[in-house]
Amino acid sequence: MHFYDRQHCKVAVKNDAACFISTARCQISEESKDEEVQEKEKKGKKTNKAEKTTPSLASLNSNYRESSSSSSESNERSTSPMPLEDLEKFALRPAPRDVTIQCRVTRDRRGVEKGIFPTYYLHMEMEDGKRVFLMAGRKRKKCKTSNYLISTDATNLSRDTNCYIGKLRSNVLGTKFTVYDGGENPEKKPFIKECESVRQELAAICYETNVLGFKGPRKMTVIIPGMLENDERVSIRPKNELETLLVRHTNGNTDKLVTLVNKSPSWNDQTQSYVLNFHGRVTQASVKNFQIIHPDNVMQFGRVAEDVFSMDYSFPMCALQAFAITLSSFDGKLACE
Repeated sequence: MHFYDRQHCKVAVKNDAACFISTARCQISEESKDEEVQEKEKKGKKTNKAEKTTPSLASLNSNYRESSSSSSESNERSTSPMPLEDLEKFALRPAPRDVTIQCRVTRDRRGVEKGIFPTYYLHMEMEDGKRVFLMAGRKRKKCKTSNYLISTDATNLSRDTNCYIGKLRSNVLGTKFTVYDGGENPEKKPFIKECESVRQELAAICYETNVLGFKGPRKMTVIIPGMLENDERVSIRPKNELETLLVRHTNGNTDKLVTLVNKSPSWNDQTQSYVLNFHGRVTQASVKNFQIIHPDNVMQFGRVAEDVFSMDYSFPMCALQAFAITLSSFDGKLACE
C-alpha cells in the first residue's frame, strides 16, 4: 500500500505482506525481500488473478461492444511486453487486453538548465530485466502555460522531427491538461480542418482545485476517447473549442468517452498517513503517487527513488496517454497544492 502523510500530503507505500511499522515514514517494501520469497508470492498472486474475470469495457462507454472471443487465458493478467516493431505505433496503440505494461520513468535534472526544465524518459521493463526506451518528454521554454513535447528520440525533443509524437498542454493554473498526438492544430492551419492530419485529443486530465488550502491527497479525473468493438480508439479530432474533451466533459457530453478517476487513499491511524496498495511497485512516499481506476486499476504511478518512478498501464490506455498523465503529475499546480 501507499501512505500519504497528512502534514506533507504524501502517499507512502505499504505492500501486501504483514509488517510492523514504527513510524509514518518507515515502510517495508516487497522489493527488500529475498528473491525466492518474492517469486513464490508472485506465483500465488497469479493464481488468484486467474480466478478473476477481466472487467468489461461495456461499462466504460456506450459504443463499445464486447468481443465474441473468450478463453481462459483472458482471465489472467500478463505482464508480457508488446512487440516494438514501430515505436510510434506502439506509443499510440492501446495495451492488449489482460496485459499490464510495466515501465520506468526517470527524471534528468543534471545541469542548470535541466534543473529548471528536466527531461523525462520512459522505458519499458522487459521480462529478462532489461529496459527498452520508448519516449522522452520535456517542458518547452517561453510558453505561457506548461507545454511538454514528447518524442521517440531521446536526444532531440523538437517539433521539427519525425520523432515528435505528441504533447501535453495545461491551462494557466495547471489544473487542466490536454494530451495531443503529433497532428496539426486546425486553428493555426485552417486549410487542414477536413484532413486526417488534424491532431487527435488523446486525453484530458483535471486536478481538483484546493481553494481552501486543506492538506490531503490530490484528486484527479482523466477523460479519454472510448473504444470501438475491435479495440481501436474512437478518433476525437476537435475543429473548435466546443468539441474538445475538456468542454465535452464539462457540458456532460460523455458519448464515446471514458471517464476515469484516481483511487482515494484511506487514512491509516497506526501510521498517521494515507495508504494505497501498489503491490511492491512503489516504495517511496510522494504527492505524485496515484492509481487510476475504472473499476479496477488501469494505471498506477509512483516513486521508487529520488528521480526514478514506476509506471504501469493496461487496456484501454496506450503508452503516450499514460506517459503524458505522469508528466502532468510532475508539473506545478498553483491551485492544487
